[in-house]
Amino acid sequence: MQAWGLIVLLISKAAGHLNVEEMEEDKAAGVLHSQRALAEVTEMIRTSHLVHKGMVNICHGLYPEPAVLNDMTFGNKIALLSGDYLLANSCMELAALRNQDLVELMSSAVRDLAEGEFVGRRDQQNNPLPSPQGVSDATEDWTLRNVLSAGSLLGKSCQGTLKLAGHGTELQEQGYKFGKHLALAWQACLDLEPFIAGSQYASGSMFNLTSAPVLFHLEHDPSLFTEIDKGVESVQNVDYDKVHSIVSKGPGISQTKQLQKEHSQKAMEVLQVFRESDARTALSNIIVAMGDL
Repeated sequence: MQAWGLIVLLISKAAGHLNVEEMEEDKAAGVLHSQRALAEVTEMIRTSHLVHKGMVNICHGLYPEPAVLNDMTFGNKIALLSGDYLLANSCMELAALRNQDLVELMSSAVRDLAEGEFVGRRDQQNNPLPSPQGVSDATEDWTLRNVLSAGSLLGKSCQGTLKLAGHGTELQEQGYKFGKHLALAWQACLDLEPFIAGSQYASGSMFNLTSAPVLFHLEHDPSLFTEIDKGVESVQNVDYDKVHSIVSKGPGISQTKQLQKEHSQKAMEVLQVFRESDARTALSNIIVAMGDL
């Protein structure tokens, strides 16, 4: 899990702040109290979304045993309430900052997270599946899915923290681009993990069927849909060992490495806008470390 709150604080420190009251500044950290609060809001929104995604769609007849059904129903209630509690707290913290533009910006990031759950085909548990229509342009399909589910939140958090510091719209836009490209580079890194030598991937275990290597391979060879379409009811019906073997021999791995490199370079280019500092160096090191994984 990437520490998104830390990224927001580092970009805050790298950019500095303008015309801010002395009381607002956390001198020890070099950021504003409001920026620290926004970093916490970002973490809470991200975590609440992950908790909500843990809910199970209890279809009729899926759990015939009453004891198991009761356990799953109780688990769903806990996931729903826990996620709602975090989301409600994040809304309260956001409102306390008393910045209407920031509230609107972060609200749109929450909307994007929800919208990302409805992109493309899904099985009965809402696990994503590649769409035949989407693989005509695998890069566009992958980017849409991951900007909505990750890039938007980090990008808008970085944009929002620069707004709080009193920076102009041009620098705020650079902040958004940095967060978006960093999130996409990290996602490409995660997508590569099951397919690289020395990874902890166990043969036959499940992985994301809309990951970049799979989508790129489907663009190159749509015949893989024959296996993937077995997951229309449940992704567990797919032979992951077979998919892994086919994708590992195709062009998807090298294309994903190139995709990760492109987004890392774009994030690094944005960093040059900020003056040299320890915070900028730390962000740069994070990007370099991703390329070494």
